[in-house]
Amino acid sequence: MVGRPAPFADSAPVPALKRHPLLDPTQLSALTRDAVQELLREGESVNTLASYRSALRYWSAWYAARYGEVLRLPVAVPVVVQFIVDHAQRSTRAGLAMELPPTVDEALVAAGYKGKRGALALNTLIHRLSVLSKAHQLAKAANPCADPMVRELLAKTRRAYAKRGVTPRKQAALTKEPLQAVLATCDESLKGLRDRALLLFAWSTGGRRRSEVANASHEQLRRVAEGQYLFTLGHSKTNQSGAQRPEDVKPLVGTAAQAMDAWLAASKITSGALFRRVRKGGLIAEPLSAAAVREIVKARCALAGVDGDYSAHSLRSGFVTEAGKRNMPLGDTMALTGHRSVPTVLGYFRAEGALSSPVARLMDDE
Repeated sequence: MVGRPAPFADSAPVPALKRHPLLDPTQLSALTRDAVQELLREGESVNTLASYRSALRYWSAWYAARYGEVLRLPVAVPVVVQFIVDHAQRSTRAGLAMELPPTVDEALVAAGYKGKRGALALNTLIHRLSVLSKAHQLAKAANPCADPMVRELLAKTRRAYAKRGVTPRKQAALTKEPLQAVLATCDESLKGLRDRALLLFAWSTGGRRRSEVANASHEQLRRVAEGQYLFTLGHSKTNQSGAQRPEDVKPLVGTAAQAMDAWLAASKITSGALFRRVRKGGLIAEPLSAAAVREIVKARCALAGVDGDYSAHSLRSGFVTEAGKRNMPLGDTMALTGHRSVPTVLGYFRAEGALSSPVARLMDDE
């Protein structure tokens, strides 16, 4: 059994939250200044950076409540162990339990650091540990998340959740059939033409990430023939420098190209961002943000009434999943998506190809 680190501030969590200026987001620079600057220099996306800041703010608030001190790097291994047992549910004779004292939990929720009382979602717990690990790596400090005890505890925690039927949540894949229902909600208005072009562009060019859609410009799009475009992907998650590479040229053809034709003709966009906000009166305004791309996908899915928890990433996972269902060549699929990991893509292929596998029908063979 892992022992509790000392000091253990169960008795005065709320005063700790009130006493330390660390809990004021504007005062967190003592912890985050170096790490955030490093992250900025690495060119992380705005959304990634925001998630890092949120995770570090939570670490700071939790640490202040638990230990009554300002969090500094490096963090001790027992602290990380305590963080896991504070936020992960475990089975006991009395039912599921966690170690975070109710008074601390309530104070963190009241201060806006947690959305609700109770254990963190497994995805959130893993993400916050990953951010702490990243901060230590960038600071070239001894990384407590790499300690064997921490790694073993996290592995067993994942296994315990899996045994209870809880796995990290994944967004539903927007494959061809639900996507067609979503596209049917796009009328001939400017917003309808934009959203149809956006959805088909993102899906058909290999499942573009929302940041890639938001950053797509007219200058990256080249019309080569009637109903045929080539889109050259610039800065992306796998191309941080924005260097031009042959594999970053993506085809946009067929229905997707027709939708792009209709949007460009109606919007009269000839340079700059491809996808922009449509204001009242049909005014084509500023470029869409990555968050706006996400909201468009979610809103259109809700309007179509398709079952599932969809987000912008659903376009990417949907494209790969559809390719797997149709037994498309793995190399061709990865060339379009830009995936570097074969196991990642194979996971989609195997999951969707299982029902059509001849091996599954051995009993039916004559």
